[in-house]
Amino acid sequence: MSESTSRYALCVEYDGSEFSGWQTQRDQRTVQEELEKALTKVAASDINIVTAGRTDAKVHATGQVVHFESNAKRDLLAWHFGVNRFLPTDIRVHWVKEVDKDFHARFSAIRRSYRYIIYNNNIKPCLLRRHATYQYRLLDIDLMNQAAKAFIGEKDFTSVRAAGCQAKTATREVMKLDVHRSGHWIWFDVTANAFLQHMVRNIAGMLMEVGYGDQDVEWVAEVLSAQDRTLAGVTALPNGLYLTNVAYPEQYILDEFPPKPIFWE
Repeated sequence: MSESTSRYALCVEYDGSEFSGWQTQRDQRTVQEELEKALTKVAASDINIVTAGRTDAKVHATGQVVHFESNAKRDLLAWHFGVNRFLPTDIRVHWVKEVDKDFHARFSAIRRSYRYIIYNNNIKPCLLRRHATYQYRLLDIDLMNQAAKAFIGEKDFTSVRAAGCQAKTATREVMKLDVHRSGHWIWFDVTANAFLQHMVRNIAGMLMEVGYGDQDVEWVAEVLSAQDRTLAGVTALPNGLYLTNVAYPEQYILDEFPPKPIFWE
């Protein structure tokens, strides 16, 4: 990185419904590709971005963080409004900030947070069908909250990682996992130092199994101890999942993150 090159951080929101995930793929529409194309137009030179974490196809974000480098002389407003001008309507940048040259969107992150949203009713939602997971069977959130306690702490999460997950270790630390209900809406917020591929969706699947009454509360701890993905049941659908926040050490002063998604009163 030369002296004339600056590094910038962006907070990105996107509706993942029509994307094949975050990472650029041949002949597929992805968030990374669209964002790099828009930034390249603003910079009038090729821009490559680094993300805090990849999201799967149809997964959304309100607080994704990326960084990029450029020697183009643009003020922050030009970057911010310029990139939004060239982005499709299902991606928006909330803020752009110049950061220290040692800032790294992925490796500097100390925590990541997700929200998973479930519509629990006997009638499927219409307007929000692509933005929440539908479940017609009544879910007991008291049981789900009891089961959620088994995920808290630093432990091996092999049982809730995807078969194709490429992480070198399955050890992660989950700091928070709370389940809430308002009317027909159920959501949970989970925070960890990092996540494995499909980890949140597999946690959601397990919590719903307990919420239905198909599995007891103790089953979750037993599955985690077994370190066997085949015991954990079905992976929950992606459309209810949102990356909501990425936290960094205080030395990197980033702007406030947008509110988490909410569809209930």
